Amino acid sequence: MATEATSWQKEQVSRAYVHVLATQGGYTICDWNVDKDGVDVTLRSRGLMVDVQLKCTQSPRVVRGGYSFDLDIETYDKLRDPDRSAPGHLALLVVPPDIGRWVTHHPESIVLACHGYWACLHGAATARSKGTTAISLPEHQPLTAKSMGAMFETARLLLNPSGREVN
Repeated sequence: MATEATSWQKEQVSRAYVHVLATQGGYTICDWNVDKDGVDVTLRSRGLMVDVQLKCTQSPRVVRGGYSFDLDIETYDKLRDPDRSAPGHLALLVVPPDIGRWVTHHPESIVLACHGYWACLHGAATARSKGTTAISLPEHQPLTAKSMGAMFETARLLLNPSGREVN
C-alpha cells in the first residue's frame, strides 16, 4: 500500500533534487524561507538569476507529450509578470506513489527515484480561469543541470534582447 507524503516532505525532496542539480551544474542556489513572491529557490550563474517555484506530485496528470499541473492563479501571475528582474519558472518533480521508494540506499550511493520537468512562465498569457491554470510541462524539458542553462539563456535574453554584446 502506497504511503501518501505530506506537503512538507514533497517540498523537501523537491529542494534536495534542485540543490543536487544546481551543484552539478556549478550554479549558486538561494532558498527562500517565505514563498511571498511565488518563488521557492533562485538560481544564479555569473550574475544572471532565475526564479523557480517547486511543486511535487505522487500522482501526475499525464498528457500527450508530458505532464500538466494546475497552478494557482496568484502564483502563476507572479511568475509570468514581464516586469520581473529574473524570469519565473515552474518545476514539477514526479515521485513514486510510495514514499518508501523515493530513496534507495546502496553501499556506494544513494539513488533518488524521481524525475522533474520545467516550464518558463515569464511573459505568459493571462489565465482564463480564476482559481488555477493548467501548466504544460513537456517531456522534452526534463529538469537537469544542463536544462538549467536554458533557463539562464532566457535571463540573458531579457537583459539583452538584441543579442548583441554590450560594451
